[in-house]
Amino acid sequence: MKNILITGGSGLVGKKITDLLERKGYTVAWLSRSPSKYKQKSFAWDVDAMSIDPEAISWAEGIIHLAGEGVADKRWTASRKKAILESRTNSTALLLQAIEQSDKKPEVFVSASAVGYYGFNTGDAWMDENSASGNDFLAQVVRAWEDKVKQIEKTGVRTVMLRIGIVLDSKGGALVEMLKPPVAAPLGSGKQWMSWIAVQDLARMFLFALENNHIKGIYNAVGPKPATNEELTQKAAQKVGKLFVGMGVPGFALKLVLGEMAQMVLGGNKVSAKKIQEAGFEFRYPNLEEALEKVYNAGG
Repeated sequence: MKNILITGGSGLVGKKITDLLERKGYTVAWLSRSPSKYKQKSFAWDVDAMSIDPEAISWAEGIIHLAGEGVADKRWTASRKKAILESRTNSTALLLQAIEQSDKKPEVFVSASAVGYYGFNTGDAWMDENSASGNDFLAQVVRAWEDKVKQIEKTGVRTVMLRIGIVLDSKGGALVEMLKPPVAAPLGSGKQWMSWIAVQDLARMFLFALENNHIKGIYNAVGPKPATNEELTQKAAQKVGKLFVGMGVPGFALKLVLGEMAQMVLGGNKVSAKKIQEAGFEFRYPNLEEALEKVYNAGG
């Protein structure tokens, strides 16, 4: 297997995976609405028009599917919720259609998913891949997304879904948002669990899923040692030399600013990495201190 096609390749995680794969000798191409915009080899697709360059599928021996509107980018209006859902389900449906129509199918399809599957707040209970789904908005999105990916499995392509937690990266995502205010502080009680993973380990997990034929189905893509919101915020603040205060930002204030989206940061999940570890994946950055050191010293 040499040629890997990535959707969402220009995002933070997509770029990290692209870099890793190319260092390992793979040839990487992205699916893009504007292929000429990037130096990276790219094929055209347009999810809104449900169109894709058929050569992309026949070229690809493996596909990594990351595409989807950012869930924390804007307030959750009705139209925004629709975009978050359909960007995932429609893009997957387009890939399914293209795979079904292609004479040459990929060997493996690895899709992003999310720990949001378990619901906004599952307290202190450990969540594993067999735990029940939540009923809130994000849980519904993830369920619908995974149901579409499972249809690709029915085409005979080895299919993997990685339920991604909070990705630690110095260039974007949770760490950047948490450290934006002049003073770092926990959100709400600060006791809610955050199941995190260093972006470097996440990229390696996608590579692991590509390269190992026994990896099939759903795996949690989180580190083995979740942290509370307070612990993660405090240690990240220390790493960048920012003042940390222990008094949490009140939940009602977050709800005023974020609306329904505040549930994402006021709740939390304690998610197990046991299944992927038992499958043979070894974390390089299993401890929060090591992960933050790597993330910041490596520039994310």
